[in-house]
Amino acid sequence: MITIKQGKEKSILAGDPWIYQSAIEKVEGKPHERNKIGVTAVVQSSSRQFLARAAYNGKSQIAARVWTLREDEAIDHALIKRRVQAAIERRADTWRAIGPDALIQLIDGEKDGLPGLVVQGYGGPDGYLVCQFNAGGVDLWKVPVVQALLAATGCPNVYERCDALVRKAEGLPFTPGALAGDEPPQRLTVRTREKLAPMDIRTGFTYPR
Repeated sequence: MITIKQGKEKSILAGDPWIYQSAIEKVEGKPHERNKIGVTAVVQSSSRQFLARAAYNGKSQIAARVWTLREDEAIDHALIKRRVQAAIERRADTWRAIGPDALIQLIDGEKDGLPGLVVQGYGGPDGYLVCQFNAGGVDLWKVPVVQALLAATGCPNVYERCDALVRKAEGLPFTPGALAGDEPPQRLTVRTREKLAPMDIRTGFTYPR
């Protein structure tokens, strides 16, 4: 249970998905629960009114990331699946139509109700998905995220890309690698702004030409 300082609930109710350490009055719960990175917690106001369900991470300056403002919405496998599927469906036409050298954004974190999750797709359904789990909450739900991605896109190859600084700030390990299927080659040709450039999509590094 996270209790917010008086007055700090306004930004949450206005739709801000981030709750900083400085906005929290107290965190209650068993030690093993409070210390688990990404655990789901109820967020309440100083007057004990329900505000949200959020992923809590006491190791991060962004102490909680809001999943939902609905008290009746559970944070479970079904929710993760729905949100991944909805995000992919919003970009389905582009995903199906992209050429073999295009790299597009398929999931954009908070905008898709999946705080900290970034997913790019390369080469269409026969290509590769590159995921970044940049927050404790989505990292905790990594397995259902990958399962939902496989089902929603039909792409068998999922790779985890890691930003060392971001992961360290979240108290998460640096663990890049294939999560399903094959790892992308080190060097691929990627179309950016109508130009072709050699890139390592596992890291985002663009090779000098």
